[in-house]
Amino acid sequence: MRINANLRARYGSDIKLGAQIGVGFSIAHYVGIVITERAHIGQNFHIKQNVTIGVKHGAQQGCIYIGDNVEVGANSCIIGDDLSIGNNVHIGAMTFVNKDVPNDCVVYNRREMILTLKNHE
Repeated sequence: MRINANLRARYGSDIKLGAQIGVGFSIAHYVGIVITERAHIGQNFHIKQNVTIGVKHGAQQGCIYIGDNVEVGANSCIIGDDLSIGNNVHIGAMTFVNKDVPNDCVVYNRREMILTLKNHE
């Protein structure tokens, strides 16, 4: 309980004590990390800042299963009632995951940037 309280107070992170996380877990920047107690995470899991791994609000069952050798980019969310992410998966920055992801995949949200120049002749 003390570790969780220190993470919250110092970095604004909330890794629930019931979360099962394998060896080789690393966080590049501790700010804004949220991991539910219903997470089952494999070995060599690497995440960046502002990552949320959680279940849908009010869900009473289900877990988030994350395989080995998974990397999650900054500002990403993994949200679901019963979700599985395979081994050797790379989730890009600013990606929302709410469906199962098979082994050996790269996942990212494609975004088109629109620039508007005002008063441009």
